[in-house]
Amino acid sequence: QVQLVESGGGLVQPGGSLSLSCAASGFALDYSTIGWFRQVSGKEREGVSCISSSDGSTYYADSVKGRFTISRDNAKNTVYLQITSLKPEDTAVYYCAAGNPWFCLLPGGYAYWGQGTQVTVSS
Repeated sequence: QVQLVESGGGLVQPGGSLSLSCAASGFALDYSTIGWFRQVSGKEREGVSCISSSDGSTYYADSVKGRFTISRDNAKNTVYLQITSLKPEDTAVYYCAAGNPWFCLLPGGYAYWGQGTQVTVSS
């Protein structure tokens, strides 16, 4: 069955870097749009980045543009989110999702979600 597993989260100092992975099983992710979202307790889930299944185009929220990079390795069936210049406000649980949404930074169109990985940015 379809499964997404995030990994790579942890505690990082402000200004540091981190790489998150989203490993897919049960489907080939190159035929799905993959999105990265984050959520802080008590707040709405926020789309941070996504990569389109149609043409591979990438999209970023304004809050992370220039600092986050999404990429896909079809051979490994894995999507990555490389994060640099981390800020305390980046602290959240990060989730990956797969599906075929019309607008990939919105969560509603995704059929499958991972369990999340915690990213904490603190001195």
